[in-house]
Amino acid sequence: MTDTTRPALPDHLSVDPRSPHHVAAVFEHDIGIHFNGKERFDVEEYCISEGWIKVPAGKTLDRRGRPLTIKLKGQVEAFYR
Repeated sequence: MTDTTRPALPDHLSVDPRSPHHVAAVFEHDIGIHFNGKERFDVEEYCISEGWIKVPAGKTLDRRGRPLTIKLKGQVEAFYR
């Protein structure tokens, strides 16, 4: 697959389909996130320009059954695998 068939990675992306920052076309491809130089596999949402990611806070769920997330600040880089 070439880079011309993949959409550009947005600055702000969320895995939640209800979010306004969810881009379904991006999730048709395998993407990865580097956070502070290490690859993370548990990222729920990220923003490159503001330098943060949201990850689940253990097994804790909110009242709607979705995982509670915490925001971590640092250097964020998104890429296609």
